[in-house]
Amino acid sequence: MRKLLPCPYFLVTFTVPEELRLLIRGHQKWAYSVMFNAGSAALKKLLKDKRFAGADQSGFFGVLHTWGRILQYHPHIHFVVPGGGLSKDRSKWMASKPDFLVHVKALSIIYKAKFRDAVKQAGLLDRIDSGVWRRDWVVNSQAVGSGKWTLRYLSRYVFRVAISNARIISYDNHQVTFKYRKVKNSRSRRMSLDAMEFIRRFLQHVLPTGFMKIRHYGFLSPNAATPIQKIRELICVLYELAKKFVAPLKLPKPPKLECPNCGSALVWQMFIRPARILSG
Repeated sequence: MRKLLPCPYFLVTFTVPEELRLLIRGHQKWAYSVMFNAGSAALKKLLKDKRFAGADQSGFFGVLHTWGRILQYHPHIHFVVPGGGLSKDRSKWMASKPDFLVHVKALSIIYKAKFRDAVKQAGLLDRIDSGVWRRDWVVNSQAVGSGKWTLRYLSRYVFRVAISNARIISYDNHQVTFKYRKVKNSRSRRMSLDAMEFIRRFLQHVLPTGFMKIRHYGFLSPNAATPIQKIRELICVLYELAKKFVAPLKLPKPPKLECPNCGSALVWQMFIRPARILSG
């Protein structure tokens, strides 16, 4: 929270096709790093494009997430990205549009190409169906306002494991029953798994020893030369300049309500809900 900047934020999510999950699970330390490297490189490349922010140096962080709501293996990375970056001489803040960061189709193409290059360099290209590289990969980007809600959302993945004790309902006759919710659905559901299957699903989300699931890039990296306070000042200067050139929005005054009979001003007192008319 202390590093949040006074600008719009975006949540950019990189996933991989289902056909790659077996390979990734078998080479986790290498594959997770490839996902981080490919996603961050794609973001940096497009943020430099003048059609978007045109920033020479961007700054963002990524969080690795590997599980779904029923403990299935679904590796993906969430990047929290401020809408803009620094100019080449680090003296200006280059802002993106407040509701648009970069084109996700272009982001997907670059991400896929860099991932494929890494797979080829590792000598694992022949283990993957070639059709994977001809398909569109799913990359999502959405505006998230100030970024505070997104940080709270991602903190669940940073400080928690794949399933908490509170979600486990019972263990009976070698069956583990736990509760979960589907996406965009608040109704609680239950699932029962054989104990060994439950353990298998849980253990596939244990990260390799020493692996860092949070990574910072650009001006948010620990060794960045430009301090955060300086970047805040550049952003505030940009918005102050924008105020001078953009005319303030003048809202029309609401019409004065008068009584049609006596002409006196009407004062709102309360809202009376209309009675329901029953037919038949």
